Amino acid sequence: MSSYDLAVIGGDGIGPDVTAVAVDCVRAAAARFGFTASTTDYDLGAEPYLRTGIVLPGKTREALRRHDAILLGAVGDPRVPPGVLERGLIVALRIALRQSVNVRPVRLYPGVLSPVRGVTPENCDLVILRENTEGLYTGGGETVHAGTAEAVALQHSVSTVPATREIVEFGFRLARARRKRFTLCHKTNILTHAGRLWEEVVAEVGEDFPDVERDYVHVDAMCQHLPLDPGRFDVVVTDNLFGDIISDLGATVQGGLGLAASANHNPLGTAPSMFEPVHGSAPDIAGKGLANPAAAALSAALCLAALGEREAALAVEGATAAVLAALPALAGPAMGASTAEIGTRIVEQIGSADPVGDPATSLMSALATLAPPRAGAG
Repeated sequence: MSSYDLAVIGGDGIGPDVTAVAVDCVRAAAARFGFTASTTDYDLGAEPYLRTGIVLPGKTREALRRHDAILLGAVGDPRVPPGVLERGLIVALRIALRQSVNVRPVRLYPGVLSPVRGVTPENCDLVILRENTEGLYTGGGETVHAGTAEAVALQHSVSTVPATREIVEFGFRLARARRKRFTLCHKTNILTHAGRLWEEVVAEVGEDFPDVERDYVHVDAMCQHLPLDPGRFDVVVTDNLFGDIISDLGATVQGGLGLAASANHNPLGTAPSMFEPVHGSAPDIAGKGLANPAAAALSAALCLAALGEREAALAVEGATAAVLAALPALAGPAMGASTAEIGTRIVEQIGSADPVGDPATSLMSALATLAPPRAGAG
């Protein structure tokens, strides 16, 4: 019997409530599919930072490294300046644990209405892979003459062949495991140096995947094509900033941020990957039971897939999709049920849920196929 040791960071705002649902989903899947999952809670986020002035203690970072995976709820609090928790915890863990690939599914589930006319479950099932450690998010920069009318701000963007190759190789492998379509999204006509590096890496790596069709789209064009013709895309690979933007656009297309799951993935298995909904901490509704836990449940499904538990991941995804289809609305009081009540419905469905659509082309199946050696080792 496989056994997994998961770290749990509830975080701030609605984070603890939706993360509790994610943990319950993992336990329900374990009961059905014959593996075990233990959890360790970590107190990280606004409250411990305000008490100690430290976002991520070194000992805690090393303790997290020893787990098989990390479930994260959300961080963010109006009492803490923007960027302190996000950079000090989330970005710091992505870099320290070499979570180089941010995985953002964009899938419209049956029974869920997209706000974009013409988008259906049949033409909206893609995944955006965002490089997670470089680009404009490396943090390099400076401000000269700060606080004056002559202030000049410089923000550095960094792209290296090793990091670019890592995500591009993973993208081709994922495309081969799905529908054999790979799209590079960048801005090569303006960002000529970074764009050329990405193009060269894609061309070189692509030679090892002759069965995968290659495409290119400028990021501004992507902002038009994604909502109007999502079926054009399957696996989209892009840099950090562009991925941050277009993946949120994709979340809108699939029904809203409350349905958007993500994985901060270490494709080599050298450290745990981290799984989180992308809706943020929503402090205005914290503790009111108004948050939709679907994104957290779907993040738990991604976690199980990355651990190699294919059937469990498909069941959690299927259960979540079934519950979403029955909700009268996707957010707030109009959902007709609280966060905990929706979580209970999802957990109850896991015992008998079927996969959504064709498992052969499912992202869950593809991630399980590509699970690194550490994942699933117990």
